This record gives sequence, C-alpha cells and structure tokens, in this order.
Amino acid sequence: MNSKGMMAAVVAALAGLLGIGTAQAQVQVSGSAALTSDYVWRGSSQSDGDPAVQAGAKVSIPSGWYASVWGSNVSFKPDNGARSEFDLVAGWSGALAPDWTLDANLTRYVYPGTGRALDWTELNTTVTWKQRAWLQVAHSSDALAGGHRGTYAQLGVRVPLHERFRLEAAVGQYWLATAQGPDYLHGQLSAIASLTPAWELRATVHDTDSAAKRLFPGNAGGRWELALQGSF
Repeated sequence: MNSKGMMAAVVAALAGLLGIGTAQAQVQVSGSAALTSDYVWRGSSQSDGDPAVQAGAKVSIPSGWYASVWGSNVSFKPDNGARSEFDLVAGWSGALAPDWTLDANLTRYVYPGTGRALDWTELNTTVTWKQRAWLQVAHSSDALAGGHRGTYAQLGVRVPLHERFRLEAAVGQYWLATAQGPDYLHGQLSAIASLTPAWELRATVHDTDSAAKRLFPGNAGGRWELALQGSF
C-alpha cells in the first residue's frame, strides 16, 4: 500500500471509529506531546542529534480497535530531504489473559515531501506482562525503505522505585538483510519522574554495537536523551 492509500485508510479508520463512538458514546480520544533533546529510535538518532517536537492523537473503541497518527521533525545523515515523519497506525490492543496484554498493529512510516522512496510499512506486535515487562516483535518486507526484509525484537522491563519514579531498561536486536550490516544490537536505560498525572520527565542513555555505527554513521553509538512528555 502506498503512502496516500495508507493515509486514506487511517483517516477512514479514524472517521469510522469516531462515527461508531458518536453513535454509542463510547469513543475514546487520547493524545500525546513531547519535547526531546534527541529523537532516538531503535538506537540511532532520527534528528541528527538535534531536539525534536513530537505529537500524536489516537482514537479507540471498547472492543480494542484503534487508529492513530504521530509526528516528529527529523533530520538524517546524509541528508535525504526528510524534515518530518508521520506514523500512521491501525491496530488492536487488549487483554490476552490475566496480567497479559497484546498490541498488534500495522504502521506506515511517512516522510512528506520526499516522494515515496522513504516511506515504508511494518507489522508490529507487543506482548506486555503486568505493565512490568514487554516483548516487541516487528517485521517488514521493506525495512527502512531499503528494499530488504527486516525483523526487530525488543525485550524491556519497568521497575517502579516510588509512586512518582521508575526505571526502564530495554535491549533490542534488528536483523537487516543488507550488505552494509546484516543486523545490529542496541540498549537503553531510562529514569522517569512523574511531574503531574499528565506530564513526566525522562532521561535516557542509549548505546549500540559497532554494526549500528557502520550502518548509521554519526547517529548511532552512545548518546543521551532528555525528554518532557505529556499525555491527555
């Protein structure tokens, strides 16, 4: 599916969910906003080490189906003309069993103004246990819009220290069928403080292996990130 088709599908899903919710008075609308010192995704900077402003909106219904859109400014090295990213998502989230939840979605990564060359689609699933640990697995036949397969897996844990403080740690592996580097490993450790029920401050240290540094010169390796995040 191309970018316009995916965008139309997400807009239609949002409209459909809003229509259902209006009829049944059960629609749930939520959103998020963030200001971060560096937009780091799967171990590499998507903003060339510069700050990023991010925001998103989500519409869901009680059965678990949802559609969302999220955006951020971006800057890549070497420069490919991308200045913004929009993630268009349609999926389902709900309980699998007591203490276990599943989120499965189709995500379209869109970079306006660059044509379709940078846009790509990924199937993403995350299983969470008691909001304390999670396993994410994602797959694409056109990973990073590179024309090759890619599978990503991340294992993470969340450790509450206080009602307003917690630690989060995650390690991820990206298997990429590319000549530049078939796969790479990254890890991250975050300290999060809840400022209000809606706002939190997050400090994160990231690191990657040497394969990521070869694949993303200047944008992988050790780096830190400070983010102010809000939800509504």
